[in-house]
Amino acid sequence: LVVLFALLFIGTGLEFCSSTRSIDSNVSCIQSEREALVKFKRSLIDQSSRLSSWVGEDCCSWNGVGCSKTTGHVLKLDLRNPTSFQFDRDFPAYYFNDTNYSRTCLGGEVNPSLLNLKHLLYVDLSMNNFSNIKIPKFLGSLKSLRYLNLSCAGFGGKVPHHLGNLSSLQYLDLSRIGEDFNDLTVDSLRWASTLSSLKYLDLGGVNLGEATDWLHAINMLPSLLELNLVDCQLDSIPALSYVNFTSLASLDLHWNYINSTIPLWLSNISGLVHLHLDDNSFHGPIPDALGKLTSLKVLDLSQNSLHTLRPTWLSKLSNLVYMDLSLNVFQGPILCYLGNLTSLAILNLFSNRFTGSIPSDMGNIAQLTVLELSYNEFEGEIPNTMSNLCSLRVFDLSSNKFSGEILGFVGSLSNCLQNSLEELNLGFNKLSGYLPDQLGEFKNLEHLILSSNSFSGPIPTSLGRLSSLEELDVSDNHLNGSIPSSFGQLSKLELLDISNNSLVGLVSELHFAKLVRLNELHMSSNSLVLNVSSQWVPPFQLQIIDASCKLGPQFPPWLQTQRHVEKLIMSNASISDTIPEWFEDVYSRIDYLDLSHNQIRGKLPQFEETNGFGRQFILNSNKFEGPLTPFTSDVYSLDLSNNLLSGHIPQIDDNMFLTLVALILSNNYLTGAIPEYLCEIETLEVIDLSRNQLSGRLPGCLGDLQELVVLDLTNNSLDGDIPSSLGSLSQLNSLHLHNNRFHGKLPFSLQNLTNLKLLDLGENEFVGIIPPWIGEQLSNLKFLNLQSNKFNGDIPIQLCRLSTLQLLNLAQNNITGNIPHCFRNFTAMVVNHDAEEYIEYGLEQQYKENILDSMKGRELEYTRTIQFLTSIDLSDNHIVGEIPEELMDLFGLRSLNLAGNHLKGRIPEKIGNLKQLETLDFSRNKLFGSIPPSLSALHFLSRLNLSFNNLSGRIPMGNQLQTLDDQSIYIGNDGLCGLPLLKSCPGDKSYDDHKHVSENKGGEESEYLWFFYAGIGPGFLVGFLGFCGILHFKKSWRYAFFQLVDNIYNRLVVAIEVKATWVQRKFHKGEFRA
Repeated sequence: LVVLFALLFIGTGLEFCSSTRSIDSNVSCIQSEREALVKFKRSLIDQSSRLSSWVGEDCCSWNGVGCSKTTGHVLKLDLRNPTSFQFDRDFPAYYFNDTNYSRTCLGGEVNPSLLNLKHLLYVDLSMNNFSNIKIPKFLGSLKSLRYLNLSCAGFGGKVPHHLGNLSSLQYLDLSRIGEDFNDLTVDSLRWASTLSSLKYLDLGGVNLGEATDWLHAINMLPSLLELNLVDCQLDSIPALSYVNFTSLASLDLHWNYINSTIPLWLSNISGLVHLHLDDNSFHGPIPDALGKLTSLKVLDLSQNSLHTLRPTWLSKLSNLVYMDLSLNVFQGPILCYLGNLTSLAILNLFSNRFTGSIPSDMGNIAQLTVLELSYNEFEGEIPNTMSNLCSLRVFDLSSNKFSGEILGFVGSLSNCLQNSLEELNLGFNKLSGYLPDQLGEFKNLEHLILSSNSFSGPIPTSLGRLSSLEELDVSDNHLNGSIPSSFGQLSKLELLDISNNSLVGLVSELHFAKLVRLNELHMSSNSLVLNVSSQWVPPFQLQIIDASCKLGPQFPPWLQTQRHVEKLIMSNASISDTIPEWFEDVYSRIDYLDLSHNQIRGKLPQFEETNGFGRQFILNSNKFEGPLTPFTSDVYSLDLSNNLLSGHIPQIDDNMFLTLVALILSNNYLTGAIPEYLCEIETLEVIDLSRNQLSGRLPGCLGDLQELVVLDLTNNSLDGDIPSSLGSLSQLNSLHLHNNRFHGKLPFSLQNLTNLKLLDLGENEFVGIIPPWIGEQLSNLKFLNLQSNKFNGDIPIQLCRLSTLQLLNLAQNNITGNIPHCFRNFTAMVVNHDAEEYIEYGLEQQYKENILDSMKGRELEYTRTIQFLTSIDLSDNHIVGEIPEELMDLFGLRSLNLAGNHLKGRIPEKIGNLKQLETLDFSRNKLFGSIPPSLSALHFLSRLNLSFNNLSGRIPMGNQLQTLDDQSIYIGNDGLCGLPLLKSCPGDKSYDDHKHVSENKGGEESEYLWFFYAGIGPGFLVGFLGFCGILHFKKSWRYAFFQLVDNIYNRLVVAIEVKATWVQRKFHKGEFRA
């Protein structure tokens, strides 16, 4: 439209002369106007001498000056910066800083001498830098002015209302791009309503936040063709009773804060061609009335909160070329309504909730060049008709639910896509089948992404023919076989990701022969072996190496040739070497290093400080030994767990400012106290120092770590009271103090840890009652372990408020009283839990949540299965009363241990309701009565202990109880009888009776045996006679039979003679002598 306006402007019949064209010899520059231009130049700063031509008498020949060919008056002043630059329309706040551009900027002052140019029609000072001076008010006195462009010229302050005096103005541009340019504001746009001739208005980047009259003022411009109000701080669209600017062809309001529905009055601007409302907060439905905009070619409603679309009106927009509805919350079908939009070239529906399948008639939209459907809920197969889209360059269906095979639209013999397609992204769907060989025919393909599907079979060798390919990602599939050596021919390839498949075999130098541009390599989670020469020098320089495959046992020598690596992952690579000397020279400044799960020996590598941020070192599960090396200040995450490190945690310089987020040093041999400088690392989210030999008290200053999510100090020798300051850790999710020497009462301040999900204080020396505030305040608690302490008193009924609790372990304390009936409120013990509930913390989930609990008679550590743990353990206390019937409502319970208390009464009859129960221990109590028959319904029960009670009656049989035949399960219950005990129940026959019965049965069986053997003789005789009869009458059978007998006889004779000879030789040698 800007070009259109320029044509209109030129069409006015005005003629210019300038330095780029000759002028009439009879017409020369007017002296007064020349003097005005000289004064104007003197006020400017011109570092690059752009105005060096402004000398001599003929000002009409000066650069940027245009004069009338007939009168000689100066009509045009075009001083736009000739150094142009590209910017991203989607990021108008783009910060621009370019030396070449800055050097050619004009600056200084705008001299009022321009007022002497009475006939001036055109002024362009754009893309310069006037250092935030105000727009001169006198510009409003240039009455003849029709074109004024001050965009990106560095003007600041309020826009003068005097511009409203330019009644002939047709083009006004005060916009800016980025923070380097204009910083203009407008308090009212009333002055603009008088610009009745205005056709083009661009105020992009001008702050209109206070100009509440902006729409009413613009509505007074009946000739307006294009309106751009990008990034103007608008937060609403005022109501309009009528629409006056019906000539509008382009409206751009993107990148504002407009929080309203789409106004209905837009449908009255019937000539609208471009409509941009993207990057706002529009909500609600798209009005059907937009279907009246039949001239519309560009519709951009992306990045809003629009949620309802009745797509029938879309079919009326037959001229639509560009449509972007991405990043909204639309639902339901849409594609089936787009088949007749035959002019459509770009369709972007990214990140909504659209459903349905791709209709076959979409193959009729022949102009389509970009089809972006990713991150929706589309499903079904990809129709073969998509191969008819001969202009399609970008085809992105990723992150949907598409299924089936892709051979149909990829493998068509008449597939014109092979000549046009540049990007094919089918990642994160449910596609299956083999990858077609025809993929190798897409000669212009630059990006091929097939990751996270269910493709199987080998990788086609034909992919090596994709000479334009820059990105190949087939990760997270079920591909098998070896990697085609033809990959080595992809000379433009920059990213190769084959990770997480079932690929096998050797990867040799041939696979990388011509990959000179490769900078990302992902090969992890396969069964590949990298087999290259120790002298190999790769043709590439990688930035990211993800090679968790078999590289060892030596450290790969070729790594020392890679001088630009930012991320190196060689986890589980079968390396059992020491860190080579050259490693620190090449990789001491690396941003991300993962050497975990190897057998690397020796000392830790040293790392240099960088100016970067967010460095991660993951070296856990090796055999590193010796002291810890000092931390670098820029390390973000450090995991050295499961090594052989010893000594103290190193001190740091007083002036060092650490940015650690995760510090994981568990399972080493570290000694000494926890250093207090950790309290100064405000960014810390995870501290795991568990399973070491740390001693001393817990620093009270740890309460200053407001971002801390995990504190794990399990299995150390720490002592003293818990500092009350820990109650300030408002973000804490997980607190592990298990197996230390802490003592005293739990500080009341811990009730403030309302985000806590796990609290493990087991195996310490805490005293006092179990605090009621645990149940009152810690409402998110899932795992509570207080076992092996010195807590006393009753179980507080406030614990029953913990509806999310999955583990309650109060074993081995001095607890008295009854088991609360309200335990039935533990609703998390009623349901089964999914594997997706696995709990991880840290920048990349390095810390895996864990807890110790007794199950099946052993203490087990739960990590990846912690989400399945549902257990109550109240054993070895002084609890009295009966077992509450309400416990039988906890259907998801897997372990119930009430052993070693003073419980009495009967075992609840509904014990069979606990269908998931694997461990049940009621031993060492005073329970009486019979064992409920429903106990036999516990199909998963693998450990049962009812010993040392007063139970009586017959032991139930059947199902899982049949396998629990250890007599110790029931020992100490004199009244029990029946198997597996040797004691029979009253009314049962004695073991002697069983013997007589067996003898009688034996007599009866002997009679049956007599009849059996009497029938064998005649049967054998009949069979033998039948066999002989066949041999007599069947000549071929007879010959074959006797030939077989002869062969067997001959082999036996030979074998006997050979054996006899061997024995005889041994005898003569004396080997058989005594």
